[in-house]
Amino acid sequence: MDILKGDHTNKIMMKNTEVSLVASGDGTEVIHHKLYKGSRWAMVPEDAWTALEHITILSGELIYNSPSGETLLLPGDSVSACPVDEHAIFLAKTEVEFLYVTSQPQFHYYSNAVKDMMELAIQVEQKDGYTAEHCDRIKEFAMMVGEKMGLASDEKYILNLAAFLHDIGKVKVPREILNKPGKLTDSEFELMKKHTTWGKETLEKTGLVDLIKAGEIIEQHHERYDGKGYPSHLKADEIRIEAAIITVVDAFDAMTTDRVYRKGMDIDDAFAELNACKGTMFHPKVVDTFISLRSKVEERR
Repeated sequence: MDILKGDHTNKIMMKNTEVSLVASGDGTEVIHHKLYKGSRWAMVPEDAWTALEHITILSGELIYNSPSGETLLLPGDSVSACPVDEHAIFLAKTEVEFLYVTSQPQFHYYSNAVKDMMELAIQVEQKDGYTAEHCDRIKEFAMMVGEKMGLASDEKYILNLAAFLHDIGKVKVPREILNKPGKLTDSEFELMKKHTTWGKETLEKTGLVDLIKAGEIIEQHHERYDGKGYPSHLKADEIRIEAAIITVVDAFDAMTTDRVYRKGMDIDDAFAELNACKGTMFHPKVVDTFISLRSKVEERR
């Protein structure tokens, strides 16, 4: 990969991004991106992907995290690769605008597919009695923990997708079960438990490698550290660390969020509950890491 200071590539990751096709022709696309402060964007290698990919920063500051380290990209800087051969995560230090050029125009298709999945995830959370911000909070909390724990760039990229889409399988769960104020019956709970596998299957149907990988994590996000979770009764390190992270941050957000049928728990009580369930429901290291980030979590809440 060539980095030219005075000088990259991409795949859309989440919300807080505006994308517009500026020009296309002869197999090349020029796309204008705007990333809002704090939002992330990723570059990942793909099988059979041979394109030249290039970005040039137009305004703002973009932090480029790659396996070899961190680089701050400023207006006029650009990054290019042909083909992309390493994972990289980009973080908008400020609002950022840049031009993205690809000689193999599948990016637009990928972006639309991910966008459709994200819109579906938000619809699911609203059906479940949350607001659209729930998906964003789970994603942001998960990325805070993943970064603090030193996850590799490729792991953080898939974690970002999986965290936002973690409950997408609930699209198949009847609303009366999702919003039931009392305890679920045994049959209702068995149906509810299927949402993790349904989520994995939903993402598998896209045929997109990154979403398929995210689906594998989503299927595990209700496993428990002591092996008493579902659907496969995995325990301890049998559970993907990305799934263990989502388990903790999702539980915290669920406890502290007002729902149709109950008031959210006080933050102090929610952190105490996570600590009390450390080593049984939750991965101990993940809980400790999340608690260490409390000040940042409270800012986001």
